[in-house]
Amino acid sequence: MSTNTLILHVPSPLYDQLKQLAVQTQRSVEEETLAALAMAVPEGPSLSGELQEAMSSLAVQDTQALIEAARRPLGSDVVSELQHLHDKRQREGLSAAETTRLTGLVRQYERHMLVRAQAAALLKKRGCQLTELLDS
Repeated sequence: MSTNTLILHVPSPLYDQLKQLAVQTQRSVEEETLAALAMAVPEGPSLSGELQEAMSSLAVQDTQALIEAARRPLGSDVVSELQHLHDKRQREGLSAAETTRLTGLVRQYERHMLVRAQAAALLKKRGCQLTELLDS
């Protein structure tokens, strides 16, 4: 595989985070930066712009922000409305407007779960014990 050279001016706090991750993973700062970049630029089918932005922004978050993202529950109002519309669909069917609303809520749920999963994956890669972090 051919390679290209890229010169980046990295803010000190971000560089310090990359250096700390490199020590934890026993890799060079360059290898850790390439890994972070590879995680931020998905291969294969592309995600929506909004979802790509959400995933990319996670790669540069500090550990505490990732813990918060991984723990963040879906809003109880969204959960209640999702459940109500699913139940109604099974009982009697939905109107076109309700079907549209349910589709939007399902997308919101999927985005939320993808962000939580990505945050957890990044935490695991950084050497965090997920069971302890997510249970507390």
